Amino acid sequence: MRLWSLHPKYLDPQGLVALWREALLAQAVLAGETKGYRNHPQLARFRAGARPAVLIAEYLRAVHTESLERGYRFDKGRIGRPRTPKRLDVTSGQLAFEWRHLMKKLETRAPELHEKYLAENTPLPHPLFRIMPGGVADWERA
Repeated sequence: MRLWSLHPKYLDPQGLVALWREALLAQAVLAGETKGYRNHPQLARFRAGARPAVLIAEYLRAVHTESLERGYRFDKGRIGRPRTPKRLDVTSGQLAFEWRHLMKKLETRAPELHEKYLAENTPLPHPLFRIMPGGVADWERA
């Protein structure tokens, strides 16, 4: 499971579809609707918030918005209803780690996107996150 801290606009089609599915799975896990993935480290930052289900719903909304911009038909009805103006923190080190990870994937899976983003020095975070100084997150499996 990879719940990117990066803005979903950087993902190739395969990556965006995978993110949608994995975030839906995360939503089910956080709602207690599944037995698997309960202790997945990627969920730690959502659980650290006061209302994890609301936070993952906001995460999914941004992925859904990106899907609409690309002409996809992700089912918005699968996203939890509550809304929150709250944001989660992501460290600059975590964002840089994920950027390198994504660029490696794009190099083989979507060379045209890899080329397009090579000059990107400071990628945008997913809209749920605000960037704070710091290294790679403790929950990350480097």
